[in-house]
Amino acid sequence: MNKLRHTLTSLILFYIPLLATLLFVLLPFLWDISTSLKREEDILSSTIHYFPSPITFDNFIKVWSVNKFSGFFINSLFICLVSVIFVAILSITNGYALSRFKFAGKNLFMLILLSTQMLPVILFVIPLFLIFKSMGLMNTPYAIILFYIVSQVAFNTLLMKGFIGGIPKEIDEAAMVDGASRFRVIFTIITPVILPGIVATAAFAFIGCWNEFLVAFSFLTSASKFTIPIGLKYLIGQYSVEYGSLAAGSIIGLIPPILLFMYIQRFLIQGLAGGSVKG
Repeated sequence: MNKLRHTLTSLILFYIPLLATLLFVLLPFLWDISTSLKREEDILSSTIHYFPSPITFDNFIKVWSVNKFSGFFINSLFICLVSVIFVAILSITNGYALSRFKFAGKNLFMLILLSTQMLPVILFVIPLFLIFKSMGLMNTPYAIILFYIVSQVAFNTLLMKGFIGGIPKEIDEAAMVDGASRFRVIFTIITPVILPGIVATAAFAFIGCWNEFLVAFSFLTSASKFTIPIGLKYLIGQYSVEYGSLAAGSIIGLIPPILLFMYIQRFLIQGLAGGSVKG
């Protein structure tokens, strides 16, 4: 009787919620894959085809070449990689400064950094539009890169402060007694120790930049400069939707984040665990 009650409790409290969550997350993804491999007539048919038959890759070929997703993919990759490199460098140096030095207004500065994360992105669009227009940066990737760096640095700086704060200051002092400069301490001694944390924050920064739509949509007007989220938006017309191309474009857009997380998952777990303990 007790065993039956234990089984029912586990089923209701754990397995059913986990299964429901898994289905809720996976079903749209599986539907997207199925749609991307169907012919257009099968997608628009009144009879629902859960599985593609026959399987076709025409949607991927069309969206990559005809809909110019190859260009959107390169644009997204360039913007995200440059942004993440600068975000990582600035977050490490800012985190080191906040962790190692005492200065007037330090707590207020950290509070302001944290407060910026609570502001909606739409609040920055109009002021930045006027600033970037006066600087001649409109319709260039550099405007997007600048925004991504500024928007991502604040949160990642606080994360880095937690990671670096877990490293004893005596390591810095010992290295500097041996003649190492502060720059060398940061990038040759501190950075390798907190590498899992850097990888974790860089991965989340990359995903944040890769999926961002509103700012890129507001500042990029030329089709040759579009990123993948904007390219997907323009597959939805006023009177028609290219469902097959839309699904194939979504799958292409998912490939870099999936490959990234497959490669860094061990660093990600170490980094998040380290931050939760040390922060």
